[in-house]
Amino acid sequence: LTPTFDKQPPSTSPFVCTFFSRLIHKMALKDYIPLFEGKVAVANFLFSVASFLLMAYSGLHYPVVGAIELTYLAVLGLFWSHPTVKVLVCSHGIGVVFSVGVWLMASCGNLANLGFYLAALAFFHVSEYIVTAIFNPSTLTVDSFLINHSWEYGIAAAASWVEFGLEFYFLPGVKLNRFATLLSCIGMVLVIFGESLRKLAMFTAASNFTHMVQYRKRDNHTLITHGIYSVFRHPSYVGWFYWCIGTQLVLVNPICFVGYAVASWRFYSERIYEEERLLVQFFRQDYIQYKKQVGTGIPFNTGYPIKSAEAFLRLFPR
Repeated sequence: LTPTFDKQPPSTSPFVCTFFSRLIHKMALKDYIPLFEGKVAVANFLFSVASFLLMAYSGLHYPVVGAIELTYLAVLGLFWSHPTVKVLVCSHGIGVVFSVGVWLMASCGNLANLGFYLAALAFFHVSEYIVTAIFNPSTLTVDSFLINHSWEYGIAAAASWVEFGLEFYFLPGVKLNRFATLLSCIGMVLVIFGESLRKLAMFTAASNFTHMVQYRKRDNHTLITHGIYSVFRHPSYVGWFYWCIGTQLVLVNPICFVGYAVASWRFYSERIYEEERLLVQFFRQDYIQYKKQVGTGIPFNTGYPIKSAEAFLRLFPR
């Protein structure tokens, strides 16, 4: 894949064509990200972070900063049907969340863990889009931000916010003590580890990585067994698993920590089982041999049974 800087689409708004195209050139994004939408996401995310923090620390009252950000998003929302505008709204909104997280870490000692959580959450979503834009641009859509991953994901996130708010207000002693600080620090390590592992997996797999389970083998689909895939069969799932439970340790959410651990384990057990069933069909004996040598990485999860895989090959030999 040789990235080239394609000119902005004719249908793109003049605002995007002028301001963001210049910003994209200044940042040399044309050398790394093939699609215009991917370049816009990076430039707009960084622009939103810089503008929000400049306003927040320039002496403006925080309600004024919030009003400016909401007005900008509202204006963009008027043109929501345009694909590039959807990228602008998502990347800017994620940038604001990231900025709020940084501001909380720097300014509010009692809410520093919440700030880290918000920054980590924002970085996860914007980096999913950017890495997809770099390595698998043919599959890039606004859904690549994973904001609308699933209704279960949305409910889980909302539940963690509610638990944190209720416990912080009614039971501050649960959140503000030395043991809670220790748990939060452990959670930060897990979040950084999980995020790094997932992105390393995406970089290693490159165009072979997709956010959706593939039910048909693509012509350019190859079995990746080197790098981090020589340590875990599913490093991206391992990373996201530890990222998920790490976020709840960061927030010191005991209820959601247990809920996230159980729900994430069940989700990845089902996902890995289904994915490996298909991979056995795609790569046959090569994948079975790989399964025998490398574990999934998820605790107590062996994936699709090797006996079932071998039975499939006997029933359907080439």
